[in-house]
Amino acid sequence: MATTLIDDTPVGLADAPARNLNMIEAINDALDIMLSHDPTVIIMGEDVGYFGGVFRATAGLQEKHGKNRVFDTPISECGIIGAAVGMGAYGLRPVPEIQFADYIYPGMDQLISEAARLRYRSAGEFIAPLTVRSPFGGGIFGGQTHSQSPESLFTHVAGLKTVIPSTPYDAKGLLIAAIEDNDPVIFFEPKRIYNGPFNGYYDKPVEPWKNHKDSRVPEGYYSIPLGKARTVRKGDALTVLTYGTMVHVSEAVCREKGVDAEIIDLRTLVPLDIEAIEASVEKTGRCLIVHEATRTSGFGAELSALVTERCFYHLEAPVERVTGFDTPYPHSLEWAYFPGPIRIGEAIDKILEA
Repeated sequence: MATTLIDDTPVGLADAPARNLNMIEAINDALDIMLSHDPTVIIMGEDVGYFGGVFRATAGLQEKHGKNRVFDTPISECGIIGAAVGMGAYGLRPVPEIQFADYIYPGMDQLISEAARLRYRSAGEFIAPLTVRSPFGGGIFGGQTHSQSPESLFTHVAGLKTVIPSTPYDAKGLLIAAIEDNDPVIFFEPKRIYNGPFNGYYDKPVEPWKNHKDSRVPEGYYSIPLGKARTVRKGDALTVLTYGTMVHVSEAVCREKGVDAEIIDLRTLVPLDIEAIEASVEKTGRCLIVHEATRTSGFGAELSALVTERCFYHLEAPVERVTGFDTPYPHSLEWAYFPGPIRIGEAIDKILEA
């Protein structure tokens, strides 16, 4: 099937009209652009068609692009991913949605045994260019079955790429890059910040994205290369490595404490921008890692090992981690489990006092 050529001239805020979008709208815009420019792109999943998805990320796309391009599937995550692998092998670029990351586990055999290994197993004859979108993370009172952060399960698998945006601007650019990539990509969307950034204070009013600088999303096509981290703010006192919702929580804590921290938004866990991490830690000499997922074997453990291996002689204090606990996500104790301002603040004090 022929692919329509895309004008891939880089677009930035300085040279393109831009709109203030929330993350859902930015994701919808990215999907709309790829459906319009590439006839091999299809969207599939539970309720993604007529209903437009449980979070409305695919709203209006079936009406615009037709039922053959945007369609509902049975409630079978294994079937959704398995069908997408086959579609990819035959030349399509499927974008399956798993309604919540907590439900992705039935599809893991297809992702790990088939999608991740297809290019290697076929000596490059076949590829699996699918992008699996899925909302993940807590902070919405979803309890143990709608709040999990399983990203480290996928970063462990050779052949899969794992992407996690933290702003509407990044969500659109990274999603377009993921869909165009010839390898399977897991695209986790932090649902707590779908409608606005979150500073970690659950008892304070929610800030909408329209008031945030990173809600300015250029119109038209643009992509952000996978494997390039973003420096959220520069600093010299310590390095904070984080992603997703925790980018905003960490930034709010550092701002409130007046800490001259350099915050690195990883954007993609695999491929990882290790050069940006090394440069920052070598400059600051201190490192804090923050993520929502459980602590043991979380991606923070890999980051801690990498920093220790590569920056050991630059460190002035042990690497610290602030994470979720090694328990199911508790509904009634959500804000004790969630890595909030108190725990992050205590970790910062510990590092700076060392």
